[in-house]
Amino acid sequence: MKYDRILIRYGELSTKGKNRNHFITHLKRNIRGVLKEFKNISIQGGHDRMFILLNGEDSKQIMQELSKVFGIQSFSLAVRTNKNIDEMKEIGLKLVQQLYHNGATFKVSTRRGDKTFEYDTNEINHAIGSHILMNIEGLKVDVKKPDINLIVDVRKDGVYLSSEIIQGAGGLPVGSSGKAMLMLSGGIDSPVAGYLTMKRGVKIEAVHFHSPPFTSERAKQKAIDLAKKMAAYNGFVKMHIVPFTKIQEIIHKKIPEGYSMTATRRLMLRITDEIRRINNGLAIVTGESLGQVASQTLESMVAINDVTTTPILRPLISMDKLEIIDIAQKIDTYDISNLPYEDCCTIFTPPAPKTRPKLDKIQHYETYVDFDSFIKEALENVETIIVSTENESRKEGFSDLL
Repeated sequence: MKYDRILIRYGELSTKGKNRNHFITHLKRNIRGVLKEFKNISIQGGHDRMFILLNGEDSKQIMQELSKVFGIQSFSLAVRTNKNIDEMKEIGLKLVQQLYHNGATFKVSTRRGDKTFEYDTNEINHAIGSHILMNIEGLKVDVKKPDINLIVDVRKDGVYLSSEIIQGAGGLPVGSSGKAMLMLSGGIDSPVAGYLTMKRGVKIEAVHFHSPPFTSERAKQKAIDLAKKMAAYNGFVKMHIVPFTKIQEIIHKKIPEGYSMTATRRLMLRITDEIRRINNGLAIVTGESLGQVASQTLESMVAINDVTTTPILRPLISMDKLEIIDIAQKIDTYDISNLPYEDCCTIFTPPAPKTRPKLDKIQHYETYVDFDSFIKEALENVETIIVSTENESRKEGFSDLL
């Protein structure tokens, strides 16, 4: 007996009431995105459950991809039967026989979503369990910690039998909470910030600042590789690569050393905000953690945030470095972030940056240069690519993905 489908449970989505269809639509789209290589599957989205009909595709690979999709509370390989107790008994027996090994224990766990079904939960457990016990010699019942837990889910449209519940990524489907620009460096923090923001349903577009020849093509590829890790959660990430060399050079020459880092962050934020406006984003995401470095004190944040009224999302703001590293390791970005290729956030770093910069001073220093013309030039030369889990990164022009 082969499992013919995967049963997906919504979790948090089930609390969304009248807006539930909005979230289910995004979840279905994201599942299609991460499973685009599996051409034979079909996805059926319902009010309470979603099903992936396997149609001969490899269930193990599909489940690995599903484990990364936000909005899924749990999922199970399942077989559908009619609401006929004899058919349910036979299918249940075949599933347990496949999993049985010498000395194994089992139980039957029934959920009767369709209360009109003629048997109640205890009667179903007893009927199926007795049939299995009579036909598998040596099998014993253990209701607390069974080796095999046969799950019977009685629904309006049929009965679904499975033997394992696999925990999903939880959260909300990516895209269901709008879109934001992630300021993606090559460090540990920003990919984690992107991951946590996506978990709350926000679609991410990455903005990366590249300063050749001070930063290498390997540093750029490092950022693309980090974006590719995030693409695993909904199939692709749109990425904007900003040429930043001229702006950094002029800051280094014209802005007092202690304020050069503040000026750099302000210019980055202004450019990111303009990219957000062009691409209809609603917010900007950063990997800032309060007090971690000089630019992440409250005084620095006030001085840097002054350039925009756009909401700045900082999901790491209260985390310490070890907590951030734990998540980076979990999402498989930590080793990439540790590759020894410097990004533009680390070049030209002053030996003693101001940790409590004064807003009026940085505003005054920026009057030394017409930064508007440099910002305009940088925006005109932004390289936009699609970072996908399936293929190499591609230049923009794939309208079906945008």
